[in-house]
Order: sequence, then C-alpha cells, then structure tokens
Amino acid sequence: MNIEVYDNAIVPELMALLLSADPDKQSILSYLSGATIFVCKDNSLFVGVAVLVEIAGIAELKNIAVLKDYQGKGIAKIMIGKVKQQAKAMGATTLEVGTGNSSLSQLALYQKCGFRVYSIESDFFATYPEPIFENGIRCIDMIRLRAEL
Repeated sequence: MNIEVYDNAIVPELMALLLSADPDKQSILSYLSGATIFVCKDNSLFVGVAVLVEIAGIAELKNIAVLKDYQGKGIAKIMIGKVKQQAKAMGATTLEVGTGNSSLSQLALYQKCGFRVYSIESDFFATYPEPIFENGIRCIDMIRLRAEL
C-alpha cells in the first residue's frame, strides 16, 4: 500500500471515506480548500484518507478515515505519522485533532499516537443535521487533543 499527497479532484470514493468520519458534507467541503490531503491506496482502491489544514499557524488533522475492511492494520497510525511529518515541515510545533465524545476507538488511536486531551467543546455536534450515535452514546461534544511535534 502507498500513502501519498493527493491533489486531484475529490472523487466519490474519497468523499464516501471522508463522510464515514464526518457525516456533515458541508463541513468537509469547508475545510478541503487549501488542505493537504493524504491518501492510502491498495492498487487503485482508496483505502484511507487524511486531511491536514493550517489555520493561523495551527496545524490540525481535520479528517482521517480508513475503509472498514482495512481497519486494524496500522494504516491510520502510519497516516497520522505522515501528517505529523508534514505539519512539522510546515513549521508547526503542535498538531491538533478533534473527535466526538462517543468516538471511543478514535480517542484510543489518537492517544496511542501521542495526542493528549486538552479541551472539550460542549454541544459542538448538537447542530449537525442528523444526530450521531456511536457505541450507544449520542455524540454531542468535541474532544480536542494535541500532540507535540
């Protein structure tokens, strides 16, 4: 499998991956412009995507997703490593990421990759068009994590 920077149009397969991590298409479209997009491919199949943005000198991993059949194989960890390298090359000293309070496996992944919780944005997901449920928990709050680079 190959992980590389992707600078082509967002094809339906990539949008489906992005939507698997963030179900609000308008939110995704708002942060794709100017972002660095990494893709992981298995031959011609997109199996992973990660989106890095820099806003006012702050690097943030806005989205990361791996196809269900490819999860648990270390792809997300490798992609996060690439994102960290790129963020550092951009001059960032920290990388931030946010995830839902109900995203238990994502919270574990980020902490395994060196991120630490630093804030909670209450009611962040309360305005999403459809309620989000994961692990039997309503996703309402954004858990913000940060990793030193």
